[in-house]
Amino acid sequence: MRRLAPRGIHGQTVEALGGRIVAGEIPEGATLDITALRAELDVSLTALREALKVLSAKGIVDARQKRGTFVLPRAEWHLLDRDVIRWQVAGGAGGSLLESLQEIREIVEPAAARLAATRASAGDLVALDRAIDQMAAANGDLAAAVDADLEFHRTLLATAHNELLQRMEVVLDTGLAERDRTVHGGPHDDPVPNHRAVVDAIRVGDAAGAEDAMRRLLAVIGGTR
Repeated sequence: MRRLAPRGIHGQTVEALGGRIVAGEIPEGATLDITALRAELDVSLTALREALKVLSAKGIVDARQKRGTFVLPRAEWHLLDRDVIRWQVAGGAGGSLLESLQEIREIVEPAAARLAATRASAGDLVALDRAIDQMAAANGDLAAAVDADLEFHRTLLATAHNELLQRMEVVLDTGLAERDRTVHGGPHDDPVPNHRAVVDAIRVGDAAGAEDAMRRLLAVIGGTR
């Protein structure tokens, strides 16, 4: 029997089931044995049902009369959900996932940089400079480097002043963190100059230059050049 910690039973139940399903330990189409899961996880029926509601909202499970609760096909999963991204990485699908993430970044972030160059306020530039200063100050501290890089890219999206584009932060955040732990965790060049080039172009309103600088930055991160 797998006993979950008393605190955060609901969240831990979501983690246990979601992680197992996304990793393929509980296959698509499988009907969940609620009684067995209660015993295995040592949780109440209420906690289990609440966890299943969360997974249902993520498109991972569904329930039908006479069939019970079952795992939906992967095509139904909300693959851009933070937890689903994280579970995929933890389950060993990180390589293909991060490749897909890189492709999304190559589409979205250069366009965001172009918009930022035409819309950035003085406050936006201060925030971008602050993120780069934090990056420089990380000085080999992996956690600090990742946090600074994430802050830079969040700020860049915000600087585009497009509400829907800014929401891409939710999509990219977890995957960016996983990518950056790999990038910043090994030998690498100083990340500041490439990021600074983006901000310098934005500062002078050079939309094409900002877009090109972001493409160069992403090429370095992606190892494509």
